[in-house]
Amino acid sequence: MAKRFLDIGLADTTPHPLNLEIDSAEGVWLETVDGRKIFDAICGVGVSSFGHGNKVITDLLHTQVDSCLHTMVYGEFINKRTAEAGELLSSLLPDQLNTTYFVNSGAEAVEGALKLAKKHTGRRKFVAFNGGYHGNTSGALSVSSNAERKAPFMPLLEGVDFLEFNGSLFQIDDSYAGVIVETVQGDAGVRIPDKAWLQELRAKCDEAGIVLIFDEVQCGIGRTGKAFAFEHYGVVPDILCLGKALGGGVPIGAFVSSREMMEGLSDNPKLGHITTFGGNPLATSGAVGALRLLTDLDWNRIETQGASWEKQLLAHNSVKTVRRIGLYFYVEMESADVVTETVMKGLDEGVLLFWFLSVPNAFRLSPPLNMSDDEAELGIELILKSLPL
Repeated sequence: MAKRFLDIGLADTTPHPLNLEIDSAEGVWLETVDGRKIFDAICGVGVSSFGHGNKVITDLLHTQVDSCLHTMVYGEFINKRTAEAGELLSSLLPDQLNTTYFVNSGAEAVEGALKLAKKHTGRRKFVAFNGGYHGNTSGALSVSSNAERKAPFMPLLEGVDFLEFNGSLFQIDDSYAGVIVETVQGDAGVRIPDKAWLQELRAKCDEAGIVLIFDEVQCGIGRTGKAFAFEHYGVVPDILCLGKALGGGVPIGAFVSSREMMEGLSDNPKLGHITTFGGNPLATSGAVGALRLLTDLDWNRIETQGASWEKQLLAHNSVKTVRRIGLYFYVEMESADVVTETVMKGLDEGVLLFWFLSVPNAFRLSPPLNMSDDEAELGIELILKSLPL
């Protein structure tokens, strides 16, 4: 019987953990305590998007550890690394997204964005979308759509109406504070919206004075083949939520908006949003490294590698369909059992694949964005070996 986290005094998230004991990680590779090497085609669900142990990131972290760690709650002291992370992020974003609130996770970024939309508009209701996943804190869960996952924790936030992703928007009117949507839905299986639909959503929000929130916790920071997923669509949100890859492996989140909107959190009441560890200089050192690496990514190489993996996966007789944007994949199989068989065989072959929470008959792929062509060829070779004959 597999050991559970509970057996070693830690909380479980599932009764069936993978139970890999990792000793070290470098580049595309994980190494277990018993010496096995595993190609990481998941990157911690998109966290380690620039590979493990990237020296650009680790050098910054080492320097910061030698300087200082926590000194004061966010918003009281200024740290040069936190300021640099904010400046770098603003330099990569459109002019209206010029003010960053660093927090500790993607879910916390969503919580902050929901509060900011309420504060800015004075309204209380939200529109969210079927298939959306925004995190597991109470507010983030309220605007996520998986009813089974929400049921044990009801009641959650009231006043959230769900519409079809990529569907009709006629219900949206000026009674809503905000609309929250993943620019590309992750947990629903890398669902990619029509450009015209996102543009219509932007227009609806403008017309009704609604705050448009894009959740790019999973699909941002290069994952879709552009620095930010909204760049594919010619649409800019009022608030952008980030996390996962933003820290280069260190826990961090951020919500980014205009100075005008963000100023509303500092007064009436004072401390309208506050975080102890948000903007922590160690976390923002990781973000500086990740953002520097983001500017150096070869988008043509990412697209070439992604297209090659997609073509080879589609050619395999066990694969029903593939959805892909950049290096962000949904691979559909015949059944949930076949997916589990594939994931477990992958570990035997030396490659890490992983499930979706809400789509049991498919597995996800989110390999490092800066893997070499040789590494990409080896990765897809290991994945294909893992598929059933």
